[in-house]
Amino acid sequence: MTADLDRVVLIGVAGDSGCGKSTFLRRLTDLFGEEFMTVICLDDYHSLDRKGRKAAGVTALNPQANNFDLMYEQIKSLKEGNAIDKPIYNHETGELDPPEKVYPNKVIVIEGLHPLYDERVRELIDFSVYLDISDEVKIQWKIQRDMAERGHTYEDILASIKAREPDFKAYIEVQREFADVVIQVLPTQLVQDKDSDLLRVRLIQKEGVENFDTVYLFDEGSTIDWRPCGRKLTCAYPGIKMYYGPDNFYNNEVSILEVDGQFDNLEEMIYIESHLSNTSTGHYGEMTELLLKHKDYPGSNNGTGLFQVLVGLKMRETYEKLTAKIAQPAKI
Repeated sequence: MTADLDRVVLIGVAGDSGCGKSTFLRRLTDLFGEEFMTVICLDDYHSLDRKGRKAAGVTALNPQANNFDLMYEQIKSLKEGNAIDKPIYNHETGELDPPEKVYPNKVIVIEGLHPLYDERVRELIDFSVYLDISDEVKIQWKIQRDMAERGHTYEDILASIKAREPDFKAYIEVQREFADVVIQVLPTQLVQDKDSDLLRVRLIQKEGVENFDTVYLFDEGSTIDWRPCGRKLTCAYPGIKMYYGPDNFYNNEVSILEVDGQFDNLEEMIYIESHLSNTSTGHYGEMTELLLKHKDYPGSNNGTGLFQVLVGLKMRETYEKLTAKIAQPAKI
């Protein structure tokens, strides 16, 4: 990709903290290149620091703790090709640091709690994803991370999730309605064991979005249940189940692609890839190559990694279509 800023493409990545945004952003870097992609964490638009939030009795999830006017003005300015002096929220101190200069880039990614909350910002975004982790999985992930790495007790973790829940439901989860795609992570339905690490992951794709053709399995618009395990795909018990079909989500027509279970051998992912259409890969096997490149990333052996790669490919295609339109000479 060459540096050409006739068109700044804006991508929104929404979701709660600890829902896999950083892994997804690392995957996007593979597709756009570090040099041409600038990531803005929307925590920088907190209008209240940690002490201020405590005094006001609000969480960082509450819009009152965030400056949406400044967020909109600066993101609009970047999209128009101008540099900005972006504020910085320091996560270690919980205070606001002096601003930094940010220059426009080919791709600007805004990620955090509220990229789709403000209608003005939403209208600037060219493609958006919401990472939707179910309560059961969120608790399990937080326990694994916070008990192991941060020394928190099980009770503390549950209490912190419960304390955030009203604001999460009111201000974060509602953004699912506006995302072009939602990656939903749920407990498996393959076994009854509540402590199972297996996940059921759904890719909810909005129909009728400009520059976006939904990915489908076998036959577009049909309803398909597929168990791909066998001669071409190695699966330990309880195997893998895939599903594809039309549905409705927040009164929007959507296509759903689902993977329940985990892949034992990522080298064999080419078998799954060859049965998916509209993947927006540049060449045969690219999706599998991208997964194999980072086998150690969280979720690489289940639907999380697969759908993060697919959504990244879709974002790249949106970028290519938008910049191609700019590059075309005007018709006389």
